[in-house]
Amino acid sequence: MTSRSAPAQHLRDLARLRRVRDRIDREYARPLNVEALARDVNMSAGHLSRQFRLAYGESPYAYLMTRRVERAMALLRRGDLSVTEVCFAVGCTSLGTFSTRFTELVGVPPSAYRRQVTRATAGLPSCVTKQVTRPVRNRSGIEKPRSRGRY
Repeated sequence: MTSRSAPAQHLRDLARLRRVRDRIDREYARPLNVEALARDVNMSAGHLSRQFRLAYGESPYAYLMTRRVERAMALLRRGDLSVTEVCFAVGCTSLGTFSTRFTELVGVPPSAYRRQVTRATAGLPSCVTKQVTRPVRNRSGIEKPRSRGRY
C-alpha cells in the first residue's frame, strides 16, 4: 500500500464502520453478532472489533448493549411491560445478561430503575426525560485494559 492509498483506505474503513454502527442502531432488537456484521462489510471480525473500538471508543458488542439498554430504559419508563418483556423486546435472550448489563450501565437493576424513574420524572416532558436518563458507560468498571506484556 502506498502512502497515497493509506488515507483512502482509512476513509473506506470509516465508511464501513459507520455502516456497521448504523445497522446496530437500526437492528438492535435482532440477533446480531460481530462475525455477521464483519462479513457484511467485508472485514474480519477481529479487524472490525479493533477498528470499531478505535473509532467509537467501545467494542461493537458494548455499543449494541448500550443501544439495547437505552431502548429498555424508554420501555421501562412507559411502565406497561414487565422487565422480562422488555428484555426480549430489545433483543436480549437472557434475562440474567440483560439485568447485569443494565445494572452496569445504569447503576441500578431494571426493576429498581422503573420504580425510581416513575417518581423522579413525573411531570417532565419525554424529551427531557430521555436526555437526563441516558446511560453513560463507566469504562473503569466494565472493560479492563488488556496487558500488553508478560509479568
